[in-house]
Amino acid sequence: MSASSRRVLRRLAVPATLAVTALALASCAGGSAAADGGDKELTVLLISSHEGASKLLAERYEAETGVKINPVIVPYDEIGNTLALDQQSGANTIDVAAPWYVSIGDLADAGAIQDLSDWIDSDADLKTDDFIPSIYDPYSLVDGRRYGLPFDGDTHVLFYNKEILARNGFTQPPATWDEYIEQSRTITANESANGVYGNVIFGQKSPLILGASFANRLAGFGGEFVDADGKPVINSPEAIAAAQSLADALPSAYPTPAETAFGEGNSAWYAGHAAFIENWTDLGVGSETNPDSTVKGEWGVTLLPVGGDNTTSRASLVAGFTWVVAANTQKTDLARDFIAWASSSEVNEELLVADPQTGIDPNRISSLESEAYGTAYPDLQRVNRATLDGALAWPTGKNATQAAEVLTDELAKLVAGEVTAKEALDATQAEWEELLG
Repeated sequence: MSASSRRVLRRLAVPATLAVTALALASCAGGSAAADGGDKELTVLLISSHEGASKLLAERYEAETGVKINPVIVPYDEIGNTLALDQQSGANTIDVAAPWYVSIGDLADAGAIQDLSDWIDSDADLKTDDFIPSIYDPYSLVDGRRYGLPFDGDTHVLFYNKEILARNGFTQPPATWDEYIEQSRTITANESANGVYGNVIFGQKSPLILGASFANRLAGFGGEFVDADGKPVINSPEAIAAAQSLADALPSAYPTPAETAFGEGNSAWYAGHAAFIENWTDLGVGSETNPDSTVKGEWGVTLLPVGGDNTTSRASLVAGFTWVVAANTQKTDLARDFIAWASSSEVNEELLVADPQTGIDPNRISSLESEAYGTAYPDLQRVNRATLDGALAWPTGKNATQAAEVLTDELAKLVAGEVTAKEALDATQAEWEELLG
């Protein structure tokens, strides 16, 4: 049995913890969607990072429409499986969800979400031409059909601590990944004895964490996940250089990269223990408003560095979440009304500048360019404009979720020093050719 076949079996096997989750959801929702209060309630599945946004959305939507929103919050790496299990088991407690955009092809293939193409094409009020183009298709389109509407834009940029750079003799943040490594090494050498490090590397083994760190560099070196025909090119020279750059940054990173996700990384950043951190643009909001932040007024933000022969910075759609309608909901019309509202420019704009922060990034051109966002966070508005000129997106078709896991497994070996960059990506390429064609 091939390694890829073993992964398929692992992915299709439903863990006991998810079965318990499905039962808990059924209990919370009071049974199936058809029996939980008619058309006056919706059960909405979201990740823990969006809990703040869920509270604002629920409050605003009920005030405007009288419809009660019942948020169900799960860890970011469980939302796709939770939604699929809920629909496939017959529990059918979920009406709406906002999963990682990479999973929409697999969720569609599993029969867990509705094809919304006809509705989206026929409803001019959705103003789909206002969605940021580099986000709209990856977040919604699979094999020519649309399965959702963008919710959270989720692009990474590079934040830097001005004070740390200044006291180490740097007047500008790095423009290239080589400069990033050199500055990081200098800062770690000078200040690690005092608990200050050159960078934070998100190295925890998850596609949204370690995979994101690699994707940032893949974008910077001018690489792609797949070519124009959808064929894997994950072991291209650009991709190997990107993986090597990631490995070269590890010695100067905040301890310990393999255990660092955004919770640990953000805490180090807010405490002033790192000069650089690649992060979602809403970290700038938190840097100013989070009660634990010691870096208010001391941070800067810039586009992701470039590498190799590439001289043009490119945004990396490292996470990103899409509103979808559960396949078996009995409240399709109400669910569509909700996601139309929740993905609107007005709502996105409010989420961008809310205090406390909601963890949401721009999904529309109009909210990105809004006066409210530009006034409150002009630097974040500036770097988010990178998504207007194209962005690196993950594959989203059938087996895309599994492909992301394969890549992350190999990158984890690289982080652990078990393989070289080339070995990690050659192994990934072989499995991706089997999974993605």
